Amino acid sequence: MGRILFIAGTLCAGQGLTADMPAGDGKALVDAFITDVITLSGNFEQSLVDAQGQVLEVTSGTLEVQRPGRFRWAYSEPYEQWLIADGLNIWSYDIDLEQVTVKPQADALANTPAILLGGTDAAMDHFEYQGSVIEDGVTWVKLIPVNTDSGFKRVELAFAEQRLQQMVFFDNLEQMTFVSLDNVIINQPIDADRFEFVVPDDVDVVGQPASADLKTD
Repeated sequence: MGRILFIAGTLCAGQGLTADMPAGDGKALVDAFITDVITLSGNFEQSLVDAQGQVLEVTSGTLEVQRPGRFRWAYSEPYEQWLIADGLNIWSYDIDLEQVTVKPQADALANTPAILLGGTDAAMDHFEYQGSVIEDGVTWVKLIPVNTDSGFKRVELAFAEQRLQQMVFFDNLEQMTFVSLDNVIINQPIDADRFEFVVPDDVDVVGQPASADLKTD
C-alpha cells in the first residue's frame, strides 16, 4: 500500500516503550477510539525514517475517515496524491503521473495498521495489546500485529486528552513511519462524496476493482 502507512512527530517519541510495559489504561483508549470515533477529519504530517535515523521523506495533507471502511488521505506536499477507500476498493491516484491504481479493499488493508483508522469494531482482532506508558501527559500504547507476515513489527499510538495525536509504525526493514495529526474534528458529518472516486478522463487505471461499477467522468 506504500504511503497509506503515514506520519511525522517527535523522532524519539516511539522509542521509550519496551516489551515489559505494564498494562494500563492504554487498551481502553484504543478500544474507545475504534468504537466511539465514527468520523474524523484533520491535517497530517508524515515522516519516513530509516534504520540509521535519517529522514527519507516528509509528506503532509488532509485526512478524512468514516467508519466502517471509508477514508480519504489527500497528500498535498511535496506532490499531490489521493488515497480513497470507498468500502469496496482503495484508489491510489497520482495526479502528476495521471495514473490510478485500484485494489480490493479487503485484500489491501488486511493486517496493516491502516485498519485501526478505517476498520470496523473488530480492528483490534488483528493486534495484540502489549501495554502502555505515560510520558509528559501522553499515553503511548504498544500493539503487535497478530500476523507475522504483515510487514510490520509493531505499532505505537499516542493519546493526549483521550484523543489520538500520533502513530508510529515499525516495519520489518527497520524503518519507522511517524504520523502526527492536527486540527482534528471528531464525529461531525462528512459528505459521502468525499469517499467516492470518479476516474478522470485520460487517466490510466491499473488493477481490477472489486466491484464491476467503475465510475468515470
